[in-house]
Amino acid sequence: MPTVVTAEKDERDALLNFVEAQRGAVRRAVSGLDREQLTARPTASELSLGGLVKHLAEVESNWTRVILAGREPLVQRDEQTWGDSFRLLDGEEIEDVLAFWARVQAETEEIVNSLPSLDVTVPLPDKPWFPKEPRSARWILLHLVQEIGRHAGHADILRESVDGATAFQLLGYTG
Repeated sequence: MPTVVTAEKDERDALLNFVEAQRGAVRRAVSGLDREQLTARPTASELSLGGLVKHLAEVESNWTRVILAGREPLVQRDEQTWGDSFRLLDGEEIEDVLAFWARVQAETEEIVNSLPSLDVTVPLPDKPWFPKEPRSARWILLHLVQEIGRHAGHADILRESVDGATAFQLLGYTG
């Protein structure tokens, strides 16, 4: 899996490719781990590798499906269940979470590719952590690159803490 985004045909394609590059980093970080390793919290943080994948799948779905496309959410969260998006619950398996994220990815691409322009703007939810002004599809895709990339860095640290594997090793670099 390369880490450098290949040539793109236009801005929309470039942004989707950069989102996918960040997703790939997270998927590599969880590859080959068992449930105990996926749910371990080896740092002072509450974060686990499995929880990060679940969180990112839900966040991406909310930004593209709910906010950008105005569709019903696939997962309902409130203030009491918000923390559940950061951990694998009993009965949840990483394969199922990764499959859910793959469906979200396909829907993201469908939504973004169906837009007449990346200049399309949408209102954001009225929550203190969202900007007050509407944002463009372009901004949402850039935000996804930022959000997934930030958590990909967390995943690198967690993976190395769990079993010593570094991002370069997971890419197959032995240098």
